[in-house]
Amino acid sequence: MSDEDERWTPPIGPVDPEHPDCAAVIAEVWTLLDGECTPETRDKLKHHLEECPACLRHYGLEERVKKLIASKCGGEKAPDRLRERLRIEISRTTIIRGG
Repeated sequence: MSDEDERWTPPIGPVDPEHPDCAAVIAEVWTLLDGECTPETRDKLKHHLEECPACLRHYGLEERVKKLIASKCGGEKAPDRLRERLRIEISRTTIIRGG
């Protein structure tokens, strides 16, 4: 058994007695959403999600949260005047604390 398989052991007791991997799945949901897990882990997670309605609901909630964060924090730039004011305030604070 590889280290990857061992990592899949639930870190806490099972959420659902019929699905003992629930805790591990929930712990890995963000890696799946971010596309940061290995293909093997991705396949295990997706298979579990297909079989476990509780984890699938949890995954759906996490997916909505991630989309909300992406839409609200999507790399928009602050207006130039605000950026300049912040730069001045940060400089002023640095001078006061360093002085």
